[in-house]
Amino acid sequence: MTYSDLSKSISELINSHGVPEREVYLDYENSGLINPEIMKVMENAYKYNGIGHPSITHRIGWITYQSLYEATMKIAEAINSNVDEIVYTHSGTEANNLAILGSANLSKRKKILISSIEHLSVTFPAERLEKYGFKVIKIPVDKDGFIDLDFLLNHVDNETLLVSVAIVNHEIGTIQDIKALRDIVRDKDKEVLIHTDACDALGKVPLNMKKLDIDLASFSSHKVYGPKGVGALYVKEGIKLEPIIHGQLSTQKLWPSVENVPAIIGFSKAVEIMHKNFNDYLPRMIELRDHLIKGILDKIDYTILNGPFGNKRSPDNVNISFLYCEGEALTVELSMKGVYVSSGSACTSRVLEPSHVLLAIGRRYEEAHGSLLMKISPFHTISDIDYVLDVLPSAVNRIRSLSPIKSKMKVG
Repeated sequence: MTYSDLSKSISELINSHGVPEREVYLDYENSGLINPEIMKVMENAYKYNGIGHPSITHRIGWITYQSLYEATMKIAEAINSNVDEIVYTHSGTEANNLAILGSANLSKRKKILISSIEHLSVTFPAERLEKYGFKVIKIPVDKDGFIDLDFLLNHVDNETLLVSVAIVNHEIGTIQDIKALRDIVRDKDKEVLIHTDACDALGKVPLNMKKLDIDLASFSSHKVYGPKGVGALYVKEGIKLEPIIHGQLSTQKLWPSVENVPAIIGFSKAVEIMHKNFNDYLPRMIELRDHLIKGILDKIDYTILNGPFGNKRSPDNVNISFLYCEGEALTVELSMKGVYVSSGSACTSRVLEPSHVLLAIGRRYEEAHGSLLMKISPFHTISDIDYVLDVLPSAVNRIRSLSPIKSKMKVG
């Protein structure tokens, strides 16, 4: 969508939502609030220890370089990697592109396997390589989003360059068995690269890169309640990638330009907080997630949970299809009541196309169009979730009352 596509001015659109008495933000898939502790360290970085160019050898440059190094140490500690195995980018999307495209020209192999429910920042660069003779195979998934490991076993061979499957699906929260995937790939051919989009895994599931023994992993700051505009790619020692953008290098051999050191400091603080509080945050998020899921399914008829129940689902993820509803209309209705969610895939929220993830797990178009994605944070309360459960039924009923669909659809 461009500005010229808007029927009203942006100010008019904002004002049309009104000013609700209470607000509950559940759109952490797209972006979100930043912890005040993170804001404080970023403010200090903008004022002092992050203002210089980290590759310049004057005093301010060395201070900034030290801050960058200390920030990287915190991230490396959280994921059990070496400092030199972390490459900064400006987003998880850029990290995914670097992993996919950066590996493409360093081998004669021309086959890439990805799951059918990958984030578009994995799918699109992989599909782009088809223009250059690569073959992209999409691994099918079951109704809960788990990949078909037998399919993987049958398609990995000595022509395969890369296998890319997210540990946690960004949209339906499915937690894949990456160790089983790794064992299959390593047994078939140890030269095949293994990449995972770990943006939605960081802070949500335990991550130990040395034990996981994969080659590449992507991360995003805003997914751990840090600032937007910074991400990272874990590149296992010994793995070679080719830069995909070119310019003057600073401290990052694979990503030119001056590092956004204040944002990186904020990112590392966010990772540090999530890592330090993991054992407290995890059960809290699971409790809130399950309370929201159960409340919706109990209170509102013709609803379907997308993705698995229980411990194979990300602790923050709630994705529900509301039949006889148009998801985008429902997000607007909820916004009027101060509840902020997204509809369908976050990357296509302004495009009226059904989520490819939901279609891949077998949802019909009308079921996919009526989906809402809600993400819990450790900072929500039971009162927040109860408020959502109070206002959601009336919002659904209103949108359903406007629906032209009269016949009842079969659920499931």
